[in-house]
Amino acid sequence: MFVDQVEISVESGHGGKGNVSFRREKYVPKGGPDGGNGGRGGDVILVANSQLHTLLDHRYKREYVAEHGQPGTTSRKTGRSGEDLIIQLPCGTLVRDAESGEILADLVNNGQRFIVAHGGLGGRGNAEFATPTQQTPRHAEPGLPGKRRQLMLELKLIADVGLVGFPNAGKSTLISRISAARPKIADYPFTTLEPNLRIVQYRDYDSFTVADLPGLIEGAHEGKGLGTTFLRHIERTRILLILIDCTSEDYASDLAILRNELSSYSDELASKPWFIGLSKIDAAPEDLEQRAAELSAAVDVLVHPFSSVSGEHLEQLKDLLWIRISTAREGESREGDEEAPRDTEAWQP
Repeated sequence: MFVDQVEISVESGHGGKGNVSFRREKYVPKGGPDGGNGGRGGDVILVANSQLHTLLDHRYKREYVAEHGQPGTTSRKTGRSGEDLIIQLPCGTLVRDAESGEILADLVNNGQRFIVAHGGLGGRGNAEFATPTQQTPRHAEPGLPGKRRQLMLELKLIADVGLVGFPNAGKSTLISRISAARPKIADYPFTTLEPNLRIVQYRDYDSFTVADLPGLIEGAHEGKGLGTTFLRHIERTRILLILIDCTSEDYASDLAILRNELSSYSDELASKPWFIGLSKIDAAPEDLEQRAAELSAAVDVLVHPFSSVSGEHLEQLKDLLWIRISTAREGESREGDEEAPRDTEAWQP
């Protein structure tokens, strides 16, 4: 089961209390105070792990408490500190304070760490309070309490390509042909009910990731269909491939609805590099070539027809995706967001 949003409670460890004791040894009458300090409470640390792909574990366990520090002991010995609590999360997890909504951390890279709650400090033992005028203090400090926080965890998939299209546009069939995945495929809407990352092998030595996502419908940005559950997962993709079923009666209308949903959800989505894939050309109408050229000219974006069933123009589609992914990656390495070069060539059957 894929879970991409969950609320959990975390609490760091309390500091151990300081000790009240006095030195008592043979031949050392009236020894002074020697109570040790309490140990520090354990921190709660969030760590990004690329081997995890869902927040499912945190649906069943929602309370996390780090170990408390131990009390100080005699002979000025400090109590043992509590062990830090490590919580492993998938890469792409956004961490918010559940009460204020403040973003605390964005765990993108494998191994990235964030201390979400620091452990309480241990209290001072009575040895710390001895002075020339108060040589036998009989009090010590309690340890400071740990910090408790309510966290909202939100997972956003990180992928090179995000597939955008209506239900039944052919996304699952495309995924099954270009990757090793075998998603559920059927002739009815919403056969894909949860997002998945798929790895596509390109040529002999390269690969890229594709976000296999549920279909989009009009009003998705308001939560209709699978709505925002879907849209949040394409926010981190590098490029978008918008799929339109070539048997549709109005390509321009379909595209306008999809683009409007993206821009209504966020300006960032609308500004991502994109191009159009016309799917199912194995069942293409006779005027496909003309309609594809008209759509490309109208929106000034490349339109690439293909068939996942017959494999026609599928390798060329992978080439186009790789070119744009490479351009996006190079732009990121230069710390600039360069748009992919505009395609001026029309599709040739």
